[in-house]
Amino acid sequence: MSRSVRLEGAGSGAGSGADAEGGPLDHAVWRLRSRGCWEDAAALLEPGVAREDAGAALRRAGLLVERCMFTADGWERAEDALRVAEALAATDEERGAAACERGHLAYAATVLAVRDRADEARAALGRAAALLPPDSPRRAMLDFRRGLMTEHFGDSPQAARAAYRRAHAAATAQEDALLCSFTWRHLAGLALRGGELAEARHGFAESLRLREELGYLVGMAPALVALADVQPEPEAERLRAEARRLFRLLGGVPSWLADRLAEEGGEPSPGPDPAPAGDSAE
Repeated sequence: MSRSVRLEGAGSGAGSGADAEGGPLDHAVWRLRSRGCWEDAAALLEPGVAREDAGAALRRAGLLVERCMFTADGWERAEDALRVAEALAATDEERGAAACERGHLAYAATVLAVRDRADEARAALGRAAALLPPDSPRRAMLDFRRGLMTEHFGDSPQAARAAYRRAHAAATAQEDALLCSFTWRHLAGLALRGGELAEARHGFAESLRLREELGYLVGMAPALVALADVQPEPEAERLRAEARRLFRLLGGVPSWLADRLAEEGGEPSPGPDPAPAGDSAE
């Protein structure tokens, strides 16, 4: 698999489809995004939004939604960006992409215990499913996000697993390594819940490997903590120590790891109040 990073991938679900192998703007956006500098990355897209470019508006909204997911902050800014993206969307593909982002923002608010928006998330993701063409590359992301909703708010691990597997197959076909890192992680989490330790260990290791190869620094600490949970000592503590180091380096991001790392002896830097989202918040 080529190590591509599609901006409609797991974090910033709506976007132009440009990846880290694209032009200077795509490279700059990815460098900032991968280090948790979502506001700076979004600012680079402002000129396109000012030109009423629907693709730029979708990418900007996706970045700001991802910021909410990792920091539990910036909700109003993300809502404003989403409204602009929805207003500029002119095709079913663009309207479906905006609906997918709307669903993910509502999911984030719910899973981070900011506000219960589960019904809104389901409705928006259903709207995205109706709008996106059958061959849309964004359907991989949509399947993943519907899997998140099913796993966490539908109490149906079997249906969630099926959605994650569809997303994983599509992401693999599209060579979207970042989305694959998310599908591996969540499939591994379901395997662990089912007592399949070897499968869980493999999935968490693959997720971490992909994030390391992509340089997705902001996603490294969650991947390290997840893998540590299925490894024996002293390897588990080595992984947790690295997670704590990265957490401090990024100023307490993702915020929902703060309690977990503090419980394990870390001294994480002050950050936004974490919500009890657990290891599957992303």
